Amino acid sequence: MVIVDSSVWIDFLNGQDTPQTNWLNRELEIQLIGLTDLNLCEILQGLRDEREAAQVERDLLEFDVHVTGGETLAAETARNYRRLRNKGKTVRTTIDCLIATYCLVHGHALLHNDHDFDPFEDLLGLKVIHP
Repeated sequence: MVIVDSSVWIDFLNGQDTPQTNWLNRELEIQLIGLTDLNLCEILQGLRDEREAAQVERDLLEFDVHVTGGETLAAETARNYRRLRNKGKTVRTTIDCLIATYCLVHGHALLHNDHDFDPFEDLLGLKVIHP
């Protein structure tokens, strides 16, 4: 399973030409593609028009949406945040920490265009797709 971060979905939905969106476009029918509930929230929050938001939501719900959260993931996310901070890397958002930790715990690869995930790859072994 490849979890696609909102940083890629937003570019994809806006028709941006990036290595990540090109990979996603090529692999949509080949790979198992998913997103987290947190990604879904981030994407839908950025839309101003209700009709557009409803259509994007319908489109994204065609993919596997993974439910994050709970006590176990929260505690593991906090541990990962502390591990990275102790190594001199501070991740800017809790949501990115949750998404990265979810992928680590469940063995999913992540397709992203966000440098906040780099320490998770470099120091904690997050599997990342590099198109």
